This record gives sequence, structure tokens and C-alpha cells, in this order.
Amino acid sequence: MANITVKVKLFAAVRETVGQREIAMTLAPGTSVEEVLRRLVQQYPTLAEIAPSCRMVVNLQYVGPESLLADGDEVALIPPVSGGEWFEVTDEPLQAGPLIEAVAKDTAGAIVTFVGVVRGFSRGKRVRFLEYEAYREMAEEILAKIGREIAMKWGLSGVAIQHRVGHLEIGETAVVIAVSAPHRQEAFAACEEAIDRLKKDVPIWKKEVWEDGEVWVGWEGG
Repeated sequence: MANITVKVKLFAAVRETVGQREIAMTLAPGTSVEEVLRRLVQQYPTLAEIAPSCRMVVNLQYVGPESLLADGDEVALIPPVSGGEWFEVTDEPLQAGPLIEAVAKDTAGAIVTFVGVVRGFSRGKRVRFLEYEAYREMAEEILAKIGREIAMKWGLSGVAIQHRVGHLEIGETAVVIAVSAPHRQEAFAACEEAIDRLKKDVPIWKKEVWEDGEVWVGWEGG
């Protein structure tokens, strides 16, 4: 079988280490994402320290190391979060712990989190499950804008926001916001502003599926 070619995109510390934003790689059919990472470390040994902490994305979706590549795939190497910022839309299950760790700094005397979960009743009806959909690239840009604006307004030490998309069962986490600040008043106020602006400005939609019907609840826009 003919070889395949993939495009590898690099960001932040990884890009600086390699000295390029993008690399084309020719691979044998059936090559895994893990093999791409191994080859990068082999070619750029200084990546060895950071590579184990990186996440891999193929065609805008997070994947595991065993995921196999096809001709024309776009692979991205996502370095670990640093600097107290993290803005992401993902179809992976959410946990508050990593975001709390991301915003923890020695300048912070308070860390406040908001965890939004799928409830079992809405509009007077029993909910079976939710489906979330997003204009992912735009949503992440706006999440970052919200985060940086509230950081400046409230003097935050760090801010991180993740939102889930896809099929969510009752009790699953749909959104996590973590903010840190020198004092608790600013941290509480910033966290509340973040979720209010997210619901108003970020292009994320949810479909509530009930026992007797369903409805899309959309982005307000603006």
C-alpha cells in the first residue's frame, strides 16, 4: 500500500522547540498517533521532556495514542496548559481538578469553581439526556476573550473554562469554570460573570430530550 502524508501542527512551547509551526510527515499506512510523537522526539530530542504531557488532536478531535492516521489527516500537538489560562470545547468528560490546578498560583488567595451538570428536570418535564453542539473554533476564541477580559477587570491570577459537547447523561458535567484571585470577592464575582457571558455570547447549543419530545436551546448571540 502507498504511504500516507499528514500535516502536523505545533503550538506554544512545542513550536518554539521545533522552530516550525507545521511539519509534513510521510508515514506507512496504519501508523498511530503515538508513532508520530515518537518520531518528533527522535528528530527533536529536546521535546522529550514536554512530550509526555502533550495531548494529540486529529482533525480537530482529541484522540488517544493508539488512534490510526489516514492520508491527509491534520495532527496537532497540544502542549500542557501553563500561565493560568485554559479555554476549550471538548467531547471528553470534564473534571474540575485539572482546571483548579491550572489556575493555582502563589498570588492567589482564593480559587472559585463553577461546575454545571445535566439536571433531570427542565421546563416541568423529565429530561432523558442532553446533546450539546458548538461552533468549536469560534466558541474557543470567545471563551478566551471572556477569560482575558474578566481577568483584567477583576485582577485575577488565572482563569480556565471548559465546555463539553456531544451526548450527556443526567448528572454529567457540561461546563467547568475555575478562577483564582488574591481575594475571594473578586474570584466569586468573576466566576459568576464568566458563566453569564458564556451563556449569552458563546455559540454552543443544547438539545433537551424529554420523555415526550425535544427542543434545541440556542446561543443568544451578540
